[in-house]
Amino acid sequence: MEQEVPVIIHGEHEPLPGKPGEEPVIADQLKEIGHSLSEVMTSFRESESYEQIEQVFEQTKDYIRKNPARAMLYSLGAGALLGLFMRKRR
Repeated sequence: MEQEVPVIIHGEHEPLPGKPGEEPVIADQLKEIGHSLSEVMTSFRESESYEQIEQVFEQTKDYIRKNPARAMLYSLGAGALLGLFMRKRR
């Protein structure tokens, strides 16, 4: 079953749909959100929590390299349990 979907591409010279003379507010809001997220990520990377997460991540990678079969079995078990929990919720 095929359907044609109209695609509208807005260039820089074309105004976005809305009320005439109204500036697009969404773009400004997205810039503010992006700036806020950037500040939060920067402060998180400078925190001790980030360093602890990096250490645990490195330890996990080392464990998987040293014990690939055991790590695979753990992930299969976790996936099976998650699947059972998800199936019972429905």
